Amino acid sequence: MAKKSNAAALPKIFTVRRQKVLLDSDLVSLYGVPTKRLNEAVRRNAERFPDDFCFLLTLEEVAGLRSQFATSKPGRGGQRYLPRAFTEHGCLMAANILSSSLAVQMSIYLVRAFMKMRGEIMANAAILKRLAEIDRRLLEHDVVLREVVARLQPLLDAPAENDKPRRKIGFHQGNR
Repeated sequence: MAKKSNAAALPKIFTVRRQKVLLDSDLVSLYGVPTKRLNEAVRRNAERFPDDFCFLLTLEEVAGLRSQFATSKPGRGGQRYLPRAFTEHGCLMAANILSSSLAVQMSIYLVRAFMKMRGEIMANAAILKRLAEIDRRLLEHDVVLREVVARLQPLLDAPAENDKPRRKIGFHQGNR
């Protein structure tokens, strides 16, 4: 018996309009409500969903994502409306307006997950700051070492004191 992949059940996070988003179809699988109910709740509470929380995808955006997720063509029993995209804050707001117990649990889970993610980002920022400091110091040391080499180079390249042939000492046979 083949194992079912857990990755198929996980929602996919897409980048649309330079924002990380979940599509309404993935969000409803997390919150355990039908897409129709989620969209009704969003329409009824439109003031809670500004454009940076939730937006409808354009036809071009849907076409660009179509290769990344499996949807059928409109008119053939598949999705007939443009999907909504929910940013991090839109996902949390959707959980707050839905009354299902699963939505409440997922809201708490999402808040904790984003807090953990921000903590890891802050740790990475501290590491990057330390690396930048090390890089700065290495550049300073590089400048000092180049100066030392430049000052020592004349000593290493110093010509011999007497370039004239020296007179040999002692008795020599041959030319007088």
